[in-house]
Amino acid sequence: MKYTKSNFMMSVLGIIIYITDLIVDIWVSVRFFHEGQYVFGVLTLSFMLFGTLVVQCFSYSWLKTDLKKVSQESQHCFLLLHCLQGGVFIRYWFALKRGYRVAFKYSGKTNNFMEEQIDPHKEVTNAMTDLSMLRLFETYLEGCPQLIIQLYIFLEHSQANFSQYAAIMISCCAISWSTVDFQIALRKSLPDKNLLNGFCSKVTYLFYKLNTLLSWMLSTVVLLFVNLKIALFLLFLLWLVGLIWAFKKQTQFCTSKSMEFLYRIVVGFILIFTFFNIKGQNTKCPMFCYYIVRVLATLGLLIVFWVYPLFIFNSDYFIPISITIILSLILGIIFLTVYYGIFHPNRGKETEYDEIDGKPVQKDCRMRYFLME
Repeated sequence: MKYTKSNFMMSVLGIIIYITDLIVDIWVSVRFFHEGQYVFGVLTLSFMLFGTLVVQCFSYSWLKTDLKKVSQESQHCFLLLHCLQGGVFIRYWFALKRGYRVAFKYSGKTNNFMEEQIDPHKEVTNAMTDLSMLRLFETYLEGCPQLIIQLYIFLEHSQANFSQYAAIMISCCAISWSTVDFQIALRKSLPDKNLLNGFCSKVTYLFYKLNTLLSWMLSTVVLLFVNLKIALFLLFLLWLVGLIWAFKKQTQFCTSKSMEFLYRIVVGFILIFTFFNIKGQNTKCPMFCYYIVRVLATLGLLIVFWVYPLFIFNSDYFIPISITIILSLILGIIFLTVYYGIFHPNRGKETEYDEIDGKPVQKDCRMRYFLME
């Protein structure tokens, strides 16, 4: 579990994307209010605040759990920092500070870690994995809904200003980066899991997620144009099904019941947009059913879209949107098949450590109960 210089550079890129996404979101919401589009401004701010609040709750909860493990009490200053929405930035500061020291100063001194109580590489890797989890939460709670809003505005008005183009591009980058970085960091933090190695495996996973997400988001935007109430009802229904599935699988991610309930609410929200293995078990059948429903729903929506009058928005986008939805869905399914058939780390036998190896499996590690693919 070595934290390398390339890992450090990826962590730096992660905080740059995180801050840029935050700045662009604020910029776009201010422009909405300035232009008199108060509904879109309120929606943008609401999703941003909701995502940030959930992330701060999980960050502080994990901090308290970690402090208890080392017999320390939670300090009030940490609670205040999280209430002021600074928890993630503080995590980044300490993680990058330790990461730089480990990657650039201790990179060649890994042989003595077995004799030490704390492995610096493992400590930094776990800190970065926590941040990857938090970014993933914010991506699907804030980034995905805001991307749908931006696409809706673009199609409704047939034009967009620079800030809206920037918001769409940054949201796409943030979603793509956080999803891939999360899988890399999660597997790196679990000693008994095979790593997501190789450029081809990462790119294949990226395009699988990106294409399936793009197809579904465009389909959702089209449905919002066809009938807003039906679209909101169906999205609520999908969230409810995801929530029930999380309760049925009895997820065990958090130590407290209240945080576990919040976690399941978040899982239901994530499952609206993409599939994740929420219990770390074999999910070939659930995944197959998930994407079969996704394909049938998309095809049904396109049929309604073609039957519905063309004046729901600018007809110049009618055929391109239909082609984009179909092509991205097909490409997403192809990349999914290639990833799980050729590049998935679990195609080989998972690495098994015993006490003699000096790397006991962390059965109490919270990462083990998080979303796995």
